Amino acid sequence: MSKNGKNRAFQPGRPEAVADPAKRETLKKLGALGLLALVDIGALASCGRKIMSASGKERKVIVLGIDGIDPRLVDGLMAQGKLPNMKRLQEMGTYRRMTGTIPPQSPVAWATVCTGQDPSGHEIYDFIERDPKTYFPYFSIARSEGAGKSLAVGKWNIPLSQGKMELLRKGRTLWDHLTEAGIPADVYRVPSNFPPNDTGARQLTGLGAPDIRGSYGEFSYYTEAPVKNAKDISGGEVLKVAAREGLIKTRIRGPKNSLQKGEPDTYADFEIWLDRGHKLAKISLQGQDVLLRQGEWSEWLSASFEMVPHVKSVSGICRFYLKEVAPHLKLYATPVNVDPNNPEVPITAPMDFAGELAKKFGRFYTQGFPHDVKALRHGIFSDDEYLQQSGLAYSEECRMWESALNEFHRGLLFYYFATSDRTQHMFWRTMDPRHPAYNPKEARANGSAIEDCYRDSDKLVGQALEALDGQTTLIVMSDHGFSPYYRSFNLNSWLAENGYLAGADIQQSEADIFSGADWGRTAAYGLGFNAVYINLQGREPQGSVDPKDRANLIQQIAEGLEQVLDPQTGERIIVKAYPGDSVYAHPDLQKTPDLVVGYAPGYRCSDESVLGTLTKNIVEDNRDKWSGDHCIDYQHVPAMLLANKPVQNEAPALENIAASVLAEFGIKKPADMTGEPIW
Repeated sequence: MSKNGKNRAFQPGRPEAVADPAKRETLKKLGALGLLALVDIGALASCGRKIMSASGKERKVIVLGIDGIDPRLVDGLMAQGKLPNMKRLQEMGTYRRMTGTIPPQSPVAWATVCTGQDPSGHEIYDFIERDPKTYFPYFSIARSEGAGKSLAVGKWNIPLSQGKMELLRKGRTLWDHLTEAGIPADVYRVPSNFPPNDTGARQLTGLGAPDIRGSYGEFSYYTEAPVKNAKDISGGEVLKVAAREGLIKTRIRGPKNSLQKGEPDTYADFEIWLDRGHKLAKISLQGQDVLLRQGEWSEWLSASFEMVPHVKSVSGICRFYLKEVAPHLKLYATPVNVDPNNPEVPITAPMDFAGELAKKFGRFYTQGFPHDVKALRHGIFSDDEYLQQSGLAYSEECRMWESALNEFHRGLLFYYFATSDRTQHMFWRTMDPRHPAYNPKEARANGSAIEDCYRDSDKLVGQALEALDGQTTLIVMSDHGFSPYYRSFNLNSWLAENGYLAGADIQQSEADIFSGADWGRTAAYGLGFNAVYINLQGREPQGSVDPKDRANLIQQIAEGLEQVLDPQTGERIIVKAYPGDSVYAHPDLQKTPDLVVGYAPGYRCSDESVLGTLTKNIVEDNRDKWSGDHCIDYQHVPAMLLANKPVQNEAPALENIAASVLAEFGIKKPADMTGEPIW
């Protein structure tokens, strides 16, 4: 991942990723082969193994995953009578705190939920991991590789070999085991599942699915007004525009054109007609006209990006928000999402499931991280505007959830919601006067945002309860809890100051381990939110540490980290530094982090250190709107479990969920699942 937050590995808009067989055949005639041979599209079997209840009817399981719901906040709101459906579910069956993963990060945790294995089984240890052959970071969920060989014909680059798109999560999921046994499964938006493996379950992918450019999500912002530090904005681009006689001609950026030399960006032109007096603007995009009032959102519009004239285009979808017309135009465009009517990458399994959903619900966010936190963090959105945008994504999810419940008759329904996580990340500052980013005015306006989100989640539980019958098991769960994020700790700066990371000067602005580290003298480095790696001989390209010294060095660094005190408060910054080969069932020396850092509540690894950048101050106030977090010690952010039947396990863990679901259908857990049933 580059410093500006763009993941350069993904390029789902590449022509070789075309899913439609007819279009793929056209490209074959040009010598362009597909990214990865996609599996055959098949309808879900209507018959198979039947697991009957005592009444002679088929068993069913609903898993409602609500990201980031903290049982401590649930306790308080439940005691106040504000979560009546969760309270009702507790009285029907069980309410427990659950042990999360080390570290308690969403892609790690949900991969554990899905596979029943700890990180050493599914091999996702962090949002950001490193390639031991190069030191460079990459996004942990999925990887895309272009064609290795190509033929240059004029300005064109014709691929001669097949590219590849790969889900990096290992291990079989609980729905893989169910469908193998003939039990249907519907799985919506679950993280760490892109691209989804087509093994019989109907799946809509979630966290990990990119936008059409191959990024985590890059918005476009068109403005006549100056924007402070516009060049430093990550996760989007600011485009300065000017009107002539009320007309602005501009464009929106699409995927890179891998069929041309240099892989230039593609664009779709559009026009903006301004009526400043009435605070209106008309957007004209490729034959689609939409009239917006100031403060209004458009519906989804399609955009076509030409790759080969008259032969190949890539389609995407976007929505516009007219922030202001007068005195200056301020227009926001969502990241260009993959069009579910014509997906260029497998956002569902089977592939045609995306079209089925679009036919039923219209176009929708297909990007795995639809909540535009970057626009809020960089001041493009106000708090209210962000909540409105987040609400649009949430309303789409709710419509699908309600429909899925109504149509659910057998097997497994696994549905995931992300809004609760994003809201706590962005609005903790509005309910916590201790936070460095606390603002009384913002607190008065949106101090209830997190509570409102919990109450909305309670309504989801109520809808699930209404769908129950005597043959259905309901599991409501989160993947971790939440904590305030007051202060940032630059792990790499600490390693440099204590002699473990050589060459990178923390006094220089933007010093980083890639351009500044003296690897021949470096013993350890950090990449990702919680990981420390030893610069090991025989593993890293310029390893300096003898393998026989590895264990002692890990212990030495762990003891040093656990003694670090905040110079401002005197508090411990790190609760525990865990040696990777002591906390995972099957550690892999090549991949497993050598240390996993468990931060104390209120602290987190700095954004800069996550991607290898050092800062002069090792510990700094977090004044960002990203004000709550969970990338801390797992013991301080427990997950939540609610079920409509008794749970015998007094200390359940995320690893237990997969085996527990299988047990409801009479399926014995596979040998590679480390979790046991909770019933």
